[in-house]
Formats: sequence, structure tokens, C-alpha cells
Amino acid sequence: MPKLNILVINNLANHHIEAIKNVEPNSNVITCDLAQAADHIHDTDILLTWGSMDIRSLYLAAPKLKWVHSLSAGVESLVFPEMKLATTILTNSKGIHGIPVSEHVLSMMLAFTRGLTVFIRQQGKSLWKRTPVDEIHDKTIGIVGLGSIGREIAKKAKGMGMQVLASKQTMTKELFVDELYPPEKLHELLSLSDFVVIALPLVDETRNLFTLKEFSAMKPSAYLINIARGGIIQQADLATALQQGLIKGAGLDVFDEEPLPDTSPLWNMENVIITPHVAALSPNYLDRAIKLFTDNLSRFLESKEMLNCIDKKKGY
Repeated sequence: MPKLNILVINNLANHHIEAIKNVEPNSNVITCDLAQAADHIHDTDILLTWGSMDIRSLYLAAPKLKWVHSLSAGVESLVFPEMKLATTILTNSKGIHGIPVSEHVLSMMLAFTRGLTVFIRQQGKSLWKRTPVDEIHDKTIGIVGLGSIGREIAKKAKGMGMQVLASKQTMTKELFVDELYPPEKLHELLSLSDFVVIALPLVDETRNLFTLKEFSAMKPSAYLINIARGGIIQQADLATALQQGLIKGAGLDVFDEEPLPDTSPLWNMENVIITPHVAALSPNYLDRAIKLFTDNLSRFLESKEMLNCIDKKKGY
């Protein structure tokens, strides 16, 4: 069998490379950064990259490329026209993010309800002052997008005694969801939720899905949490909603422009938690990502049905 050339646009530990070679000993695994990838792409059979990377020029220079695997769940930069028209397999790392992202969501909800957003600021001023605190027990969480991440959020929320609502395109029976809504009933879900968590992919249908109209449908006492993609929210409308008190606060890990410009009014709002796109990060991230890839590599080599194949027309 000809040697299989696998190009990874990321650093890998030795045990990750060994895991790949355990599946296919006759493979050549090259790791590099995006700038160096052009030196290797011509002979590449399989490419591992990130869904936010612009690899279009690399793709057009890769005559042997059979499969592109995204180390992230999002593939928004990988579904360019040539990829859509080609037979190249496109897969993602859906399913590995649920644990850290759901913990991030839980930490944001608890930070708001237990007053940590206030107390941390007061600590810097040596100020001993109580502020009203609350519980998430018996509160309602509305999860917009019930994929693998949404399900893990639902599981943890239910374990904390919350009422769990979710929206999903296909109505299914869900173990940790009390009520499921179709997309056209989004405003009903928003009106009932104390916390609204966005867990959708960024595609044409979801871009700027949340505008002033959606924020107006939420409770004035509700919090918005976005751990998906910044482009799902019309950011200027979110700032307006927060300034006008249409919603109580927001926990934001993603933005339509990253890094968030220092001119953004969101930086100075005391009812906003900003984290720099870290919700999915974990010391275990690449271990999980490479395990998923090697499982799929076995399927690829045996011509079996592969996991997490992207519908290029839908973009997810």
C-alpha cells in the first residue's frame, strides 16, 4: 500500500502521532503551522486543520487530498465553493466539546446568580459589601440548538435542578429536556427562559439570528450565554438590549470579531462576562480530538461509514 501522507496544521504530542501510526503504520504524519503547510500540501492525502482556518489556497494546491478533518466542531471556513463541489470527505470533531463547554456555561450561570461578577470587582477594592444573590435551582434554561454540546448542557442543568427547554430542527425524545421546541417557536422558548444558551452552528440560517426582536422577547430578568459563534448575534443589538435593560446580563465567549475590539461597549458593562473563546479548551482537548480522528481513520481505511461527516450544503 502506498504511504499515506497526513498533514496536521497544529502541534501534536508524540503519543498523538503514535496513536495515528498504531492505526496506520504506513503513514507519514507531518505537523506544522499554516504558513508552512504549503510546503507539504501537494503530497497530502489527509489534512487535519481547524474549522476557522482559511485553507482554500492549500486545498486548490492539493491534487491527492481525499479527506479534510476539522479539529473543531465548527467548519465555517472549510465549506468554500470548491469544497462543496468536490468529493473530498469533510468531517469535524463534534462530540468532544460537551464537557468543558457545559462546565463553562454552568460557571457563567453561577457567577451571575451567586454575585461573583460583583464580588470579584469588590475584592480588588478591598470592599466588604453584600449584594443580592440567587439560585439556579428551579430556574428555566432555554438551550437554542440541541446537538452534542446542547445535550451535555441539558444534562448538567437538569442535575442542578433546573427546568430544561430546548429548540431543535427535528423533534426527538430527549432524556434531559422537559420540553422541545421547533425553530419557529424560538420566541416562545425565549419568553419562558431565565437563561438562554446559544449552542448553534454558524450557517446562513443562523447568522444574526439574535437581534433586538429576540432580546425583546426575553425576560428582563434573563441572561444570555453564547458559547457557539459570535456571528449568531447582532452584536450592536445586544449592546443596546443590555444598555436598555431588555435583558439582565450576558456571558459571552465568542464574538463576531475576535479579539473583541477595545472600542466595544461590552468591555465596560458590569452585567457582562467576557471570556476569550476558551469555553471548549481543556488539557484533554487534543487527546479527545485525536481519538475521534483515529476512530475515523480506521473507518476510512476499511471504507466503512465515517463519523461526523459534514453535509456541505447545510454547512454542518
